[in-house]
Amino acid sequence: MDLALTSSQEMLKQSARDFLAKECPKSLVRELREAAVGHSPALWQRMAELGWMGLMVPADNDGTGANFSDLVVLLEEMGRALLPSPFVSTTLCAMAIGEAGSAEQKKSLLPKIASGDLIASFALTEPTATFSADGVKATATENGGGYLINGTKLFVRDANVADCIVCVARTGGASPEEGITLFLVDPKTAGVSITPLKTIGRDRQCEIVLANVRVAKDSVLGPVGQGWPLVAKMVQWGALAECAEMVGAGQQVLEWVVDYAKQRVQFGRPIGSFQAIQHKCANMLADVDGSRFMTYYAAWKLSEGMPATADVSQTKAWVSDAFRRITREGHQIFGGLGFTVDHDMHLYSAKEKVAEMAYGDADFHRKIVARELLD
Repeated sequence: MDLALTSSQEMLKQSARDFLAKECPKSLVRELREAAVGHSPALWQRMAELGWMGLMVPADNDGTGANFSDLVVLLEEMGRALLPSPFVSTTLCAMAIGEAGSAEQKKSLLPKIASGDLIASFALTEPTATFSADGVKATATENGGGYLINGTKLFVRDANVADCIVCVARTGGASPEEGITLFLVDPKTAGVSITPLKTIGRDRQCEIVLANVRVAKDSVLGPVGQGWPLVAKMVQWGALAECAEMVGAGQQVLEWVVDYAKQRVQFGRPIGSFQAIQHKCANMLADVDGSRFMTYYAAWKLSEGMPATADVSQTKAWVSDAFRRITREGHQIFGGLGFTVDHDMHLYSAKEKVAEMAYGDADFHRKIVARELLD
């Protein structure tokens, strides 16, 4: 096992950092937080031209065919910059289509994702707000050679700009994990109603109401009634993607804090010379480096096709808690300045609150780790 970046990953990391530093300043982040769309279509197209949208798309479908470790490298830089975009949502759906889609679904959708012409969204959670199978109450019943989908999906990221929604619904089954089916739903279909929700992170989570939404049989993604293993994979992928972004964001906060502690003078000396501040900075460094190691290790296992359920879940649980500690210490070292809305620490704290809940909070993932250990 070698977690050191390859030469190509080093190039991807540096090029992404340079690009985002220029194209995604904090002024743009603040602007897009208040915009109705929530991301910049022009920036999205420039990202597509760099090949980012096709990173996890197979080469046969106009993509790069990279592995999950490559994706984590890119996501860390996106987290560092707090890039507002539907990249994670679209990439998760691209990976699901690449794994379970029919030849026709891959041919029609994946090249559009790779070119930046199609944005996708993953609709799993419902009013119960759980990422487990027993939370899926939306139903899909066979009707006239297709299906009618009914139900409500909540906290669906980027649905307001999506061209395709991967929707999870129940088609039967005697147990929670049986009878789960994934559907490719066009958000313009009659009966689909999408309402953006107000969140602390301004990350464009949405409510989707599906009322007798008719979809054709060829819109089914993967086998009917056997979709839960794919859904569980998507939750894993999403959780680790969030961890990668939290690592990048945490690294940025750490660098800011250390630089500030060297320059800020109190009682005639830099505050970084005080032991209390030194300990806080040391703890932040341990949290950042520990989070990075766990994230890259879990990504390596996924890239190698190894079982990684416990690894991903313990990573999500740890990194969520660690990033909360990092932002808390950042606020305290910056003092009153760091608690103002105009300071960029505010943006990273908002990111922390969103990221720790996305794809399962720490307690949800601790239960998975406990199950893997004890069952």
